[in-house]
Amino acid sequence: MDDINGILAKSGGTPLIQHLKEVAQLAVIVAKNMELDETIAYKGAILHDIGKASPLFQQTLSPYHTRQPGFIFRHEIASLFFISLAPEKEKYPVIEMIVAHHKSIYKDAGGKGILDLLENDPDCLTKHLSGFEKWSVDALNILEKCGIETKPISLQQAQDSFWEAVDYSESMKYGYSKWKGVLIAADHLASALEGKTSGLAKRLFVVPDTTYYHNRKSKLYPLSMISVDDSRKHTLVTAPTGAGKTDFLIRRCKGRIFYALPFQASINAMYERIKKDLKGTNADIRLLHASSSLKIENGKIIEKIMQRHIGASVKVLTPHQLAAIVFATKGYEALLADLHDCDVILDEIHTYSETTQAIVLKIVEILSAVGCRLHIGTATMPAVLYNRLLELLGGKENVYEIKLSGEILDSFDRHIIHKAGTFDSLSNVIQDAITAKQKILVVCNQVKRAQALFKLLEERHPEIAKMLVHSRFKRKDRNHLETNLKETYNVYNGACIVVSTQVVEVSLDISFDLMITECAPIDALIQRFGRINRIRNEKTIGQYKPVYILMPPENTEDAKPYKSEVLQRTYDILPDGELVKEREIQNIIDSVYPEIQFVNIDLNVSFNNGQWLIKNLWHNPKSALLETLDIDSVCCIDEYDRELYEASNYEIQSQLEIPVSYRSIGHSGLDKSCEGSKPFVIPHKAYDEQLGFLYEFAKPEYYDRSLQFI
Repeated sequence: MDDINGILAKSGGTPLIQHLKEVAQLAVIVAKNMELDETIAYKGAILHDIGKASPLFQQTLSPYHTRQPGFIFRHEIASLFFISLAPEKEKYPVIEMIVAHHKSIYKDAGGKGILDLLENDPDCLTKHLSGFEKWSVDALNILEKCGIETKPISLQQAQDSFWEAVDYSESMKYGYSKWKGVLIAADHLASALEGKTSGLAKRLFVVPDTTYYHNRKSKLYPLSMISVDDSRKHTLVTAPTGAGKTDFLIRRCKGRIFYALPFQASINAMYERIKKDLKGTNADIRLLHASSSLKIENGKIIEKIMQRHIGASVKVLTPHQLAAIVFATKGYEALLADLHDCDVILDEIHTYSETTQAIVLKIVEILSAVGCRLHIGTATMPAVLYNRLLELLGGKENVYEIKLSGEILDSFDRHIIHKAGTFDSLSNVIQDAITAKQKILVVCNQVKRAQALFKLLEERHPEIAKMLVHSRFKRKDRNHLETNLKETYNVYNGACIVVSTQVVEVSLDISFDLMITECAPIDALIQRFGRINRIRNEKTIGQYKPVYILMPPENTEDAKPYKSEVLQRTYDILPDGELVKEREIQNIIDSVYPEIQFVNIDLNVSFNNGQWLIKNLWHNPKSALLETLDIDSVCCIDEYDRELYEASNYEIQSQLEIPVSYRSIGHSGLDKSCEGSKPFVIPHKAYDEQLGFLYEFAKPEYYDRSLQFI
């Protein structure tokens, strides 16, 4: 072909030569950060997609092309024909960058890995070599213009290169490929930022300047007065809410930071906090969850794209975004490349379900093994879990442990606990708080009960400002509610009422005057207590505010998402009408959790006892265990939003989605959209701007029959 710019990398019209150069530019940056050979990274990246020069691939990019039944052309395999251009000592890393950058070499989910194809298609090599003598001329021309020293490649040399790659693939031992991680990370970012990669070198892999946190000291926040200069690699900090854990954990970091928290609300709040704290530095702060793009200001397209990709100075996320390394699912090598030599903060690690907690423990085991520095902070952790973490991190000789003295803990006493039978028995308490112009926080364990209580309070106190916040709102509404909670209700001058679920437990910086809460496990309750009387200054130390805890239900279904016996043990051990003392919290926690039955997920994981259980260049289909976790978290959209959703980009789609439980709608016969996240479409009647998702109306009989899709 006379014009090599006419040879494309993808159907969008990107020239192959442009794509290869952009991937190579980024691969060099990734390799440098990982202390790998930059020359090999460049060559592997230039060669990784050169097989796309084949007319068999080019024809698939035409909108008029119809794929023949049984037709399989893998451009990775065609790219292997050129590995003889790499010096002998560079061949194996280059093969690793090429052969599996899209597919596992064996047991690929679609059966299209190189070893799968050899098993299933005897003519695989012949098909891929079709017309090689002709199209390889164009390929070599592209490679020359990318700075690769070339020479003519005969059909026999191409075949020899292919079989060399096959032999290498068949010799794989257990482990993971850093080179594959380099290529995948660079390829994904280059594809996402097509034509916009210039200048990225200055912002990728920048270690954040955390001087701000080192300079912020106050006796009011005792952790700020404790030195972080300890040679031990890892950190375990146990301290009450408001003691300065976040600052201390960040001060312990030496490199780029992954900051993991349990809930969407908590990572939203932490992202905003760190972004504000590090404003004016060159740190690239990113947020990673399903609605990340909602937090990007001014519509900056590059900022939106960068969120989920490699190289952030600080990335705020949930542990679920790290689970790929546990199960070795597609792309896990790129995640490990991003985590290279990073500090990983795991905040409030105790707050997960049993299965998620097992995954988090495995994340700790893997990250420690690959050289990351781990810093774990909690206000509430059973001793059994603490000791397990200490063991995974290599024991006391590897872990800097911080616990505050009893005298300091006494200054954090701030809550008087009252036990109550029912919510109705507290009517006078609520009325007195309203008369005193206090801010009231009511916390429920289930969304449906939070909705019912909010409606009850609306009837009884229509004149009082109030809001409801939980996880089952449209994401755009949820973000507005979180902002309103922090910026309006948290500083409200008169009486107000906020009804919530567990979303208020972690990292939401609010301070109310009175709490009424359903009984929850002791660790969750202590997190909730942290939203009451939170402000800490010379005047507030020694002041106490009330928390009312409702008697736990006897019914197992009503106790969900918790276990009835844990709720009852918690309720029984807490004081009634007395101050809960911080220095006694650990004993209370250990009484509720004298032992923990850690969930065994070893049959599902790809790393155990310091060894990888998966072979190099392989990856697994999505774990059945992860699918089990994910099935309880699907999304839906209002039927009135469907037309906009299906015509919009990812950003707008995310704003319209409502996270819900699969159990609540999965078997209800609701329609599903084929666009975006393929959400269930709920009747308009099943969503209320004040109440959120209404389960009882999420049924087909409530659809608006005037809409076209019905």
